[in-house]
Amino acid sequence: MHKVEEIEILQGSFGTSRRLQVHRFGDETAGPKVYIQAALHADETPAMLAAHHLLQRLIAADKAGEVLGQIVVVPFANPIGLGQRMLNMHIGRGDLGGGGNFNRNFPDIAPAVIERLQDRFGSDAAENDRIVRGALRDTVADLKSHSELAALRIKLLQLAVDANIVLDLHCHFEGITYLYCNGAGWPSAEDLSAQVQSHASLIATGGGGGSFDESCELPWVRIKEAFPDVPLDHGCLSVTLEYRGQADVTDEFAAFDADALIKFMQRRGVLAGDPGPLPDALCQGTPVDAVDHVRSPVPGIIVHKVALGDKVKEGQVVAEIVSPDAPLDAPRTVLRARTDGIVFGRLFSRIARPGTAFLSIAGTDPAKVPDNLGDPYP
Repeated sequence: MHKVEEIEILQGSFGTSRRLQVHRFGDETAGPKVYIQAALHADETPAMLAAHHLLQRLIAADKAGEVLGQIVVVPFANPIGLGQRMLNMHIGRGDLGGGGNFNRNFPDIAPAVIERLQDRFGSDAAENDRIVRGALRDTVADLKSHSELAALRIKLLQLAVDANIVLDLHCHFEGITYLYCNGAGWPSAEDLSAQVQSHASLIATGGGGGSFDESCELPWVRIKEAFPDVPLDHGCLSVTLEYRGQADVTDEFAAFDADALIKFMQRRGVLAGDPGPLPDALCQGTPVDAVDHVRSPVPGIIVHKVALGDKVKEGQVVAEIVSPDAPLDAPRTVLRARTDGIVFGRLFSRIARPGTAFLSIAGTDPAKVPDNLGDPYP
């Protein structure tokens, strides 16, 4: 049965209120549970349109009795960011109130969950799984919010933390379809990568900046580390799907993306129906630490020399930086790929500042990019 909830979050200022819309399908006691949210970075519109198309398909599936598990969809996950505009430009990636990137600093609940689980496990893996999910829910329920943004993060985590599958829908500034997956979830996510036709599947080691997908999946990793002898499967696959670039907003793209998610859920037994043959994968999983984030050492105008989706070779020229205040015959600053790989994302801006990562190439060898200059998109 399809249910719609309107959940208000902590009031950030007098005279204002913000809400999350939550769509629920299936029996809340059924499994597996899939949680899907769109546009945690609120200006990533392709994700919201994909969720819109997905909801249409799920409503039809619900009426046909095809929902076998439970599915929770939040079609816009960030009402704070949706309201941020400056000079008619939507700024949805970071909190203008000082809270930073909306997809960082989610609570690390693993230590509290592990403490709650002491002396509770038995010999039955299914029962242990049930115990863990209950402990996850109880731990998040105890979290206290000190701000509107903290309240939003806690509410999203409450909705997702006990799910078997978590899909966080995003997009790049300019990009092609790709995904992020935590190491514990790979190669389990290979079918998802193939189904959505991901051009790059970036595998993270985990424990980074507290992204939403990490906050849902890493507690399971930490629990297994804390209780290595307990019979317990890894209980959550959490993936960030990046649907091209911010300007790639078409019904054709969104319909393809929604259909792919429906087929994925059919293949995972959450929905009835025949997903058909799995498409050939466009890529293999590669380490996120092997991504070459191309940075300019000087200010100037960025002139791209490769296109999104191009496969480049180490040493290939990928961009040049033009200094408008230099003599007209001055040489340009030439930037080369440090690794073989596919160009999967870049910034909108064509103005370079020293140190800004403006182009990303999915490589395979972290040793090719040893500098580790930190989060390229803070």
